[in-house]
Amino acid sequence: MKAPQAAEQGPATMLPVASGATVRAYARVLVRRHRWGLAGVVGLHTAATVAGLVGPAVLGALVESLSAGTAEERIRGAVAWYLGSLAVAAVFSGLSALRGSVLGEAVLADLREDFLTRSVALPPGVLERAGTGDLVSRGTTDVDRLARSVRDAVPELAVAVVSVVLVLGALVVTSPLLAAAAMLGLPTLLVGSRWYFRRAPQAYRAESAGYAAVNTVLAETVDAGRTVEALRLGPERIRLTDRKIHAWVDWERYTLWLRTVWFPTVDGTYAIAVISTLVVGGLFAMQGWLDAGRLTAGVLYAQALVHPVGMILRWYEELQTGQASLARLVGVREVADPDTDAALRPDGRRVEAREVRFGYREGADVLHGITLDVAPGSRVALVGPSGAGKSTLGRLLAGIYAPGRGRVTLGGVPLARMPAERIRTEVALVNQEHHVFVGTLRDNLRLARADADDTELREALAAVDAADWAEALPEGLDTEVGSGGAALTPSQAQQLALARLVLADPHTLVLDEATSLLDPRAARHLERSLSRVLEGRTVVAIAHRLHTAHDADVIAVVEEGRISEYGPHPALVAAGGPYAALWRSWRDER
Repeated sequence: MKAPQAAEQGPATMLPVASGATVRAYARVLVRRHRWGLAGVVGLHTAATVAGLVGPAVLGALVESLSAGTAEERIRGAVAWYLGSLAVAAVFSGLSALRGSVLGEAVLADLREDFLTRSVALPPGVLERAGTGDLVSRGTTDVDRLARSVRDAVPELAVAVVSVVLVLGALVVTSPLLAAAAMLGLPTLLVGSRWYFRRAPQAYRAESAGYAAVNTVLAETVDAGRTVEALRLGPERIRLTDRKIHAWVDWERYTLWLRTVWFPTVDGTYAIAVISTLVVGGLFAMQGWLDAGRLTAGVLYAQALVHPVGMILRWYEELQTGQASLARLVGVREVADPDTDAALRPDGRRVEAREVRFGYREGADVLHGITLDVAPGSRVALVGPSGAGKSTLGRLLAGIYAPGRGRVTLGGVPLARMPAERIRTEVALVNQEHHVFVGTLRDNLRLARADADDTELREALAAVDAADWAEALPEGLDTEVGSGGAALTPSQAQQLALARLVLADPHTLVLDEATSLLDPRAARHLERSLSRVLEGRTVVAIAHRLHTAHDADVIAVVEEGRISEYGPHPALVAAGGPYAALWRSWRDER
């Protein structure tokens, strides 16, 4: 069976997948963090395995003594030793399993925290290009797949390796000839495993990527449900979803086929080991080269190898899935600009764009040589027809996108070289999109500033004219909102987003249709309230409602990715150019 062709990824740029070297380096970091826990698990199981080795040795000695004639007391002693060794092995095995589970949970918690920390810090522009489906599948499906590997595979794999080494050592001590016989199936195992493991890692990675692609398409269809319905895109979205599902299922079938070939090879190796030990050992015993006691112990040790070797292969196979998921989780850590310098601090608050070009695809620029100077404390309005590039320019000025060419600077420092955490303390973007998180109204507000007290929260709500409806909620700030809680209207949700902005207190704001969900009268009232809050701050406002431009210090008219006009409202109206035409059209519509 041939491997399926690589699934199409669609227009979104998927988040990176870590290389094998990066995954191994991260695994070593985890091992160092939890070295004492791992050492405890290995130590406990070593004691359990050593205790378990006593049983075959006692039974072998008993068989040898029975063949020569033995007393009843000798038999009772052997039984006592055997049962005692089983009891000790059971106690240490139980403790080892318990500590292994605790270790697995601790490692999994580390992985989740690392992934969440890095995901929250991802630049918004990266998520916009990659889509949220890929990130969601990593945080859910890949974490779930990895949970089994971390909880069970890693501890049990370490335990199995210890068991194989000790049991094999006991077999060599008992009879080197039997040890050699037990290894007769090793070539078959090595050939079959090499065939499997050359194909499995890439197949499991492709399977995970295929599932992520399905998740992305479904998420996009649900998010754009109204658009899909309005434009009658349902059949096309169904066909696209079917293609993604079929590609994913093809990889599922391929990985299943790999297992159906490899598992019988492993089972055959077990049979060869036990049968060869019995046959070769029997021949040796007939020749007098091996006594019955050592033959019994040797066969029991060979049989004891089956379980740990099976565990190693089983969990190593499981680790292929885990490794693919870990590579996707660790890959999020690789989303970083190599030129980013955490030590850079802006000298002042002036925002400047110089000869900026930007495109979402190579060779297809959206902005063409934009130059703009935003003085500290000024209010700049970006106006122009839909699709002219206003929102794209706003995202560049907010540091969400990096220019393809040219420079966007804050206080003389290129935004592209500043870490996202630093940019967010200086510049904030508020657009039409808003979200009400599941939790209390207080929790939603404190996302902007965790240490804000109730007085500050109420002042922020009042600043955006939201105090009345917030106080009218059943439990005030303690009211549960979001999915399953009190439903907020679109305008209330947008006021909540703006209240977060007041609490975040950045010195520069980029408002991209920030009041678009409010009716014109409410929007005008809110903007007047906000004007008191925004006093002294730099504001770049993107709006189709030209009263925003009327109130601005300066207006930049964006057309086809270029600034065609620049100046204050009276001067642009008097000039009779594109802005004057927009102004007259907007006045007539009112």
